Amino acid sequence: MYIDSHCHLDFAELRTLLPDVLAAMQQAQVGGALCISTTMETFPAVLELAQQHPQLWATVGVHPDNEGVHEPTVAELLAGAQQPRVVGIGETGLDYYRLGERSVADMAWQRERFRVHIRAARRCGLPLVIHTRAAADDTLAILKEEGGFVPGADPTPELPPARGVFHCFTESAELAQAVLELGFYISFSGIITFRNAVELRQVVSLVPLERCLIETDSPYLAPTPHRGKLNTPAYVPHVAQQLAATKGLSLPQVAQATTANFLRLFSAVSLPAEIT
Repeated sequence: MYIDSHCHLDFAELRTLLPDVLAAMQQAQVGGALCISTTMETFPAVLELAQQHPQLWATVGVHPDNEGVHEPTVAELLAGAQQPRVVGIGETGLDYYRLGERSVADMAWQRERFRVHIRAARRCGLPLVIHTRAAADDTLAILKEEGGFVPGADPTPELPPARGVFHCFTESAELAQAVLELGFYISFSGIITFRNAVELRQVVSLVPLERCLIETDSPYLAPTPHRGKLNTPAYVPHVAQQLAATKGLSLPQVAQATTANFLRLFSAVSLPAEIT
């Protein structure tokens, strides 16, 4: 059995096809999927999916690339985290890829938003789902400061350190090593199946299997052989297959390990009896 650790089934492309998406998941032996919140405005729709379907779960948070949306407070994120079937905080993080005419200094709002999510995650004990793109140094620095990893910089030393996953990882081996040293997991998407993703597959080979998750980030980033098409959680076995090939492991080994890793990290998840 496989679990898709990151997808967006509330997006219009997939929400209108939901019965077919769920049926395809079952046929592909994908026993569950984590539906990721990207704005507070759309969180109710994400939550509804998770509460209506036993194979789905939800997070609460605001994607770093979303501007002009409601900025969550720690209290609002904690309220969302208390809802049944919410198992994580995010996705959150930093994204400097589309700066345009702006400077990194202009992205202070992103950095503050990230801090709010980390504070909420530590208070409720749920894992963070972190997105970072072209912002590795700042992402790591803020995570260390707010996450309880820098002595003297931690505003809440009485709380356990942050934990979580860096999703759809496309960054350097150096960042991967730093993330692993903090105890975080790393999730790989269909990008690792792309022919030109040679350097990323080198990173895959360095990450211990016990720290790997798999995801689709659907409806985007469909893996080979479906590249360019609408992505769905049913395609996550292709990611597992590439992970297995890169690491010289069997597909059942990767399926079993990544499912166990997901359940270990997202400990609030309970699998329905029919898919255990």
